[in-house]
This record gives sequence, C-alpha cells and structure tokens, in this order.
Amino acid sequence: MQPELQTANTGYGSVAIAPDSQKVLRNTYLLLALTMVPTIAGAWLGMATASIVTGSPILSFFLMLGAVIGLQFGIVRFRNSVIGIGLLLLMTGLLGWFLGPLLNYALTMKNGMQLVGYAAAGTGVIFFTMGAIATVTKRDFSFMGKFLFVGMIAVLLAAIANMFLQIPVLGLVVSTVVLVVFSLYLLHDLSRIVTGGETNYVLATTGVYISLLNVFTSLLHILMALTGERD
Repeated sequence: MQPELQTANTGYGSVAIAPDSQKVLRNTYLLLALTMVPTIAGAWLGMATASIVTGSPILSFFLMLGAVIGLQFGIVRFRNSVIGIGLLLLMTGLLGWFLGPLLNYALTMKNGMQLVGYAAAGTGVIFFTMGAIATVTKRDFSFMGKFLFVGMIAVLLAAIANMFLQIPVLGLVVSTVVLVVFSLYLLHDLSRIVTGGETNYVLATTGVYISLLNVFTSLLHILMALTGERD
C-alpha cells in the first residue's frame, strides 16, 4: 500500500510529500533552529577567547577537526536517543566557538558588520533555494554523494596545504570550491529527506548544519577578500 501523501507549501505552490518524509523534514528544521542557540553562544565565547585559536591556528584546526569527527561518530551511534541530540548541540557549540576568531577578523574591517550580514543572508538564500529545488522537483540527488565526498576531501587537503603556503589566490579558490561543494551538499541532503532516503532527523540536521556552516564561512571569506575595507 502506498503511503498517503500530504501537501507542503514551499512558496512555489503545494507539492505532495509522504507523511514520514514530511515529519523528518519538519523535525530537521526545528532541530536546525535549535542548533543556532549553542552556535551563537559559542561564537560569542569564541570572539572573547580568540587568542586560543589564533595563537596556534594549525594545531587548533586539527584538534577541532578531530573533535568534530569524534562527535559525528557519537551522533551516529546515538542517533535514536536524546544523547544524539545532546552531542549534536555540543558539536554546534564547538563549531560556533571556532567561528569566533573569523568573526573578530571580519569585524576589524570598516564594512565588517555588513559583510557578516551579507554572508548570513546569502547562506539563507542558498538554503531556501536548495530546499525549494529538492521539495518541488522531488528528484533523488543522492547520485552526487560520491562526487561531493571526493570534492570535500580534495578541498580539505587544499585548505590544509594553504595553511602552510599562505597563498591568497589559493585561499580564494578554496573558498569558492567550498561554497559550490557544500551548496550542492545541501541539495543532496535535503533531497534525501524529501525522497525518503534519510529517515533520521538527527543525522539529517547534522549534515545540513555542516553544509550551512561551510557555506557561511566560505561566503564570508570571499566577501572579505573581494570587498573588505581595511582601515
């Protein structure tokens, strides 16, 4: 028996989504909104304690990367319990803290506040655009998963290399590729929810959050490089 379909208003008309997928999508959005609380709190703390990261940026990066990977394994292990939600919120708080020094650097520019606002607005536009595409088309974009994973590893290696090389043009290229890869990851993850490929909202939120954070930071890096006004 086919599941009864329910309609969801996307702003592009009403489209039919299976009730189970609609529930996962709704819970994902609600949990995603909740993750903003520890992210913002972590960012404020990170701005106040930025010297911890800026003092040893490479070591801090690898420690944070290890912590995030470890927490993601924990989230997968406890994805069906409140512990998984707690680990997700802990991860978002840590990533918010790690974001603090970048925000500090942006705000040292004359138009820094505007750039942060533009990056946040751009992230929102990309998120809602990818969500609309996934919901309206209801296509399965999971075929992109392997290519995006390879792209993510490649750009991670390039970013690590540029920590030592400090080449501005390479940094701009890396940020641009990150923007493209994680914008497509958003489409990939949201389409999996809509088509029923992802049935756990904790895992769904984890993937969407990581993509949004990378979209925001890459946009901010690009804006600072191209339009940042220094004193």
